[in-house]
Amino acid sequence: MKQKKKYNDDFKKTIVELYHTGSSVSALSSEYGVSEVTIYKWIKALTPISEETESLTPKDIAAIQKENLRMKQEIEILKKAMAIFAKK
Repeated sequence: MKQKKKYNDDFKKTIVELYHTGSSVSALSSEYGVSEVTIYKWIKALTPISEETESLTPKDIAAIQKENLRMKQEIEILKKAMAIFAKK
């Protein structure tokens, strides 16, 4: 079974930056030994959605959504706890 390589976020961002500055995906794939499919996934995940000063990538949005869900769950727990203590 082929072992899956792990790449750190800095490496992924560097590859995406190289792509955005004009390097082709096939050239990056050959030079860095990363499959073209993987590079396209990184480009999709790490390319900012808007070009404003505060741009978000799909990865950023997923992290925000995860944090939002966690906070909503905490609020529900706190509401229940307040109801229990209010009865005492």
